[in-house]
Amino acid sequence: MNNLIKSSLTLGLVATAMAVFTLPVQAEVHSKSKELVVLEPRDLPEPAQLTGNSLFLHSDSTGSTYLYVEQQQGARLSVFDVTDPARIKLETSTTLPAEGPFDFIRPIGDHAELVYFREGGKIAVLDLRKAKKPALHAISIVTDLGSAETLGQSGFLASGRSYRYIPAVARDYQVVDISVAEPAGLITVKDVKHRVTNDETGTTFLLGSNGLTVVRRLDVENDYKVHQMQMQGN
Repeated sequence: MNNLIKSSLTLGLVATAMAVFTLPVQAEVHSKSKELVVLEPRDLPEPAQLTGNSLFLHSDSTGSTYLYVEQQQGARLSVFDVTDPARIKLETSTTLPAEGPFDFIRPIGDHAELVYFREGGKIAVLDLRKAKKPALHAISIVTDLGSAETLGQSGFLASGRSYRYIPAVARDYQVVDISVAEPAGLITVKDVKHRVTNDETGTTFLLGSNGLTVVRRLDVENDYKVHQMQMQGN
């Protein structure tokens, strides 16, 4: 009898352990209509779970789109391939020299992005000629290129004033499903300071206190894919 009880207990513990290890992981959040999909940081590559300070999108000449995220107070730059919002992947996560947090200000031509450090008034250029492996280069110009006027594709007309960092105000954003009879909140993203949207795919990227959150719009994605196939067929 004791052996039978022990065997039953053992089987029960094994069954419990298997149940624990086979629990489903947290899934993506969907609206009732299935047109909205929310990817939380835990649904994305691990570096997306790091807090960040600034981000921007860049498309290269091959049609690929990349999201660049400055993280860990300027100590790390992560690059995500977001060409297909259903298959977001990490391209690289690189340690940067200790210059402090910075902001992406504006494009410089087609293959670079202007960077201003928040402290010390330093300026740098993020070289995007190799979009998957960008390089950050400091420059010696002491002026406000962020507000400069463009002179065609080859120049800026800039004033002599220096760049002044204005802290972004953190806000909580809630994704609301209005495809149901009573609008319902799908998810709340805490302390968002920066966001950017890819108008082609309708994807919105929110940089909050828990990392990167992605909101997909499947109807826009599908329309974009159809358009791309039509363009390739011509």
